[in-house]
Amino acid sequence: MKKALLIFALFFMAMSYAQEQKLVPMISVSGEGKVKIAPDQASISISIETKGTKADDVKKENDKKMDAILKFIKKSNIAKEDFQTQRVSLNSNYDYEKKKHNYIATQSVQILLKDLSKYDELMEGLVDEGINRIDNVEFKSSKMKDLQSDARKLAIKEAKGKAEDFVSVLGQKVGKALLISDNSQNYNPHPVMYAMKSMAMDESAPRETLAVGEIEITANVSVSFILE
Repeated sequence: MKKALLIFALFFMAMSYAQEQKLVPMISVSGEGKVKIAPDQASISISIETKGTKADDVKKENDKKMDAILKFIKKSNIAKEDFQTQRVSLNSNYDYEKKKHNYIATQSVQILLKDLSKYDELMEGLVDEGINRIDNVEFKSSKMKDLQSDARKLAIKEAKGKAEDFVSVLGQKVGKALLISDNSQNYNPHPVMYAMKSMAMDESAPRETLAVGEIEITANVSVSFILE
């Protein structure tokens, strides 16, 4: 009996507390902000790959070529903090027809080029020095933090605009934000346009091999607003 009365009392208290709580009218919406800008930097990944039948010879030849490449990068006025070795490997492959091993030595370097006008000169020099693989070219902006901030602000503005559209026909107003969630995946810039092509019509004409276009920074948010 006492147990039943205790359960009833607790239930009554819970019901009374729930009735005292006021429901807060609110609306939840999402917003997206995009900022586009012409990039002023490029992250370039290049590799030198050497093949042969003797591991020692392959490694030595690969090291010799990489030494020339690193010296060329330094001569190109690339700051030491703007380039670094990314990967070094020496692998063997067995040729079942010839019944012998072949070896492949690979070294990769990441370069941050802060002056895109030097792109063609840099790439031509790297090829002359022996690189035989361009792994990736990613466009960047030196103003990335400011652009990310602008994209977030635009996302919040769009979310508030959506909320105001929804409640405009209800005779209500959008109040303070109750909850804000950042749904952005990451801030890696999305290339809007990128192409590699030769624009030179003759040997004397300046060569252009890069059409950088624009990069796009996107931010996504979810916002819950109190309705007044």
